[in-house]
Amino acid sequence: MTKSGYHMPKFLCAACGVQYPENPIPPSRCIICEDPRQFVPKTGQGWTTAEKLSVDHFNAFRKIALDLFAFSTMPRFGIGQRAFLIITPYGNVLWDCISFLDSATIDIIRLLGGLKAIAISHPHFYSAMATWGQTFECPVFVHDADRQWVADPDSCVEFWMGESKDILTGITIHRLGGHFPGSTVLLWADWRALFPGDTILVAPDGKYVSFMWSYPNNVPLPAAEVERIGRRLQVLDFDSIYSPFWERGEIERNAKEAVDRSIPRQLKGPEAVS
Repeated sequence: MTKSGYHMPKFLCAACGVQYPENPIPPSRCIICEDPRQFVPKTGQGWTTAEKLSVDHFNAFRKIALDLFAFSTMPRFGIGQRAFLIITPYGNVLWDCISFLDSATIDIIRLLGGLKAIAISHPHFYSAMATWGQTFECPVFVHDADRQWVADPDSCVEFWMGESKDILTGITIHRLGGHFPGSTVLLWADWRALFPGDTILVAPDGKYVSFMWSYPNNVPLPAAEVERIGRRLQVLDFDSIYSPFWERGEIERNAKEAVDRSIPRQLKGPEAVS
C-alpha cells in the first residue's frame, strides 16, 4: 500500500492463474509457465487482476457429497481447476486453490464455518493462495520441495517437510512426488477419500487414472516413478478419488482397484489391457 492508501495490484498470470506480489506493472515472466511442465501461450504471457476478473467472472459452488463442496471460477480461468472445501467437526480444510476470491465466496465459506487450514497439491494450483490465507487467517501448507515455485511469498504460507503431515483430525497430506518433487495428495480418513491434485488424474471413462510429468505437454512419468507412487498409494486407505477438474469428475467407488489396473496399463501400454 502506498502512503495515499492506494493498493498496487497483484497481477495474475492469465495462462496458469498464479498470483505475483504487488507491483505497479505486470511481471516480465511467469516462472510457472516457463517451467517445461507448463507452457507459455503462443500469444505470449498475459496478465490480469482480481479487480478485472470481478467484472465478468464468478465462482460456482456444487455440493459433491456429504460435507464436501467443490467450486471453480466461471467462465474458466487459468488452468481451470476446482478447489475442495472439506467440512469436519474439527474445522474446515480447503484443498487446492483458485485465483479468484470475491466477497460472495468469502461469505459462503464463512457461513459454512470458515477455514482452519489450506493445503496445496503442487505449484500449478498455487493460484492466489497467499490472498486466501490472509483472508481466512489460516496457514497454507506447501511442501518445502516446491518452495522455489512460490511466486508470492507470505507469512501465512507454511512449508512442511517429510512424507506426511496431519492437518486436522482425520485429514492427512502425503508427499508422493512425481509431477513435481513436492506433489502432495490429501487423504480424508472418515470418508476414505483421496484428493490427488495432479499426482494422478482420473481418465475420462472413470475406470483408470494416469501418471504424468506434464499433462499439457503429454510427457509421462518414468516407469520407476509410476511404480514408486503406486507403492505409496497402496498403503493409503481410500475408496474414492476426486479429480481437480470438473470434466474428469470422481471415481466414487473402488478407486484403489482403478489405480491398481492403471499402473500396468501405463507401464506396458495396450498389451496390458488386451
